[in-house]
Amino acid sequence: MRTINISNRPIGQGQPPYMIAEISANHGGDIERAKRIIEQSAKSGADAVKFQLYTADSLTLNCPQEDFLITGESLWKGRRLYELYEEAATPYEWFEELFAHARKHNVTPFASVFDEAGIEFMENLGAEAYKIASFETVDLGLISACAKTGKPLIISTGLCTLEDIQDAVDAFHDAGGTELILLQCNSSYPANPKESHLVNIPDMAKHFNVPIGYSDHTTTSVQAIAAVALGATVIEKHVIDAREPATADSAFSSLPEQFLELCDSCLAAFHARGEISYGPTEHEKGSIKFRRSLYVCKDIKQGEAFSKENVRSVRPGYGLAPKHLENVLKGKATQDLVAGTPVSWDVVE
Repeated sequence: MRTINISNRPIGQGQPPYMIAEISANHGGDIERAKRIIEQSAKSGADAVKFQLYTADSLTLNCPQEDFLITGESLWKGRRLYELYEEAATPYEWFEELFAHARKHNVTPFASVFDEAGIEFMENLGAEAYKIASFETVDLGLISACAKTGKPLIISTGLCTLEDIQDAVDAFHDAGGTELILLQCNSSYPANPKESHLVNIPDMAKHFNVPIGYSDHTTTSVQAIAAVALGATVIEKHVIDAREPATADSAFSSLPEQFLELCDSCLAAFHARGEISYGPTEHEKGSIKFRRSLYVCKDIKQGEAFSKENVRSVRPGYGLAPKHLENVLKGKATQDLVAGTPVSWDVVE
């Protein structure tokens, strides 16, 4: 599996998780708030901040039909798609300033794109990567357009069947793309933790042989930390500076202290995951002496047979390994032995 690089930061197995702070609609229409979230995310440990580049017109139609009304169990139930996207959109004229602000604070800025005009806009800003949202993963033309930039592409896979994901991967490669990351995701807001299906992460890595991450829409950190333990190489989390004033996405976004804890915990989970390794670790070596081994537990005279009455498996570990007990019991002592003597082959005849 190849390692992907965004702004010279390697992403892949054996690398610390790449932490993406998703700002989305949490600017609340205030560029200063957006800049504040960038600063807080950088301090908390974000590698990147991500925006969403769209207008209401690039996402949907301004139509009165019921198809365009949000229904069901949703934070936005009763609202029209056009109205919601109008409120949540990040103004295009902000992006140059926001990208500069992010780079000033040593985090990589990039965006989810929703049409080819957005890709062209991002290219002019020097975007170093692109993101495809789960709802756009079925738009293979958009994926192909991103691939043709030659930049790394991150694709969320909420709602997707395995076939949907394969179609997206094939579209990316067929268009000449080489650096791809897939994110396990649940596209409900907030997501039900029981529907995280994190075991998809190692399964997707096996199927597609690309770095796999996790886009987390739950209201806790547990799922993202567990995802890293299962091999996630990227974690994406919505972030906000404060619960008030509320935004379209504030209910499932992390506050600065929560995102800081998430970054620290994901790094700890990465180190805990480690690599396949058997035998004592460097810091365990000093404990080997406390393992069980064979010791004389009752004084033995030279020539006396070893027995279960005079030899036992006990701690510490300076004698023969317990697996040798049966062979020791077939022998006799080559010398007088006092209780507490470790059994070694030179005292067994």
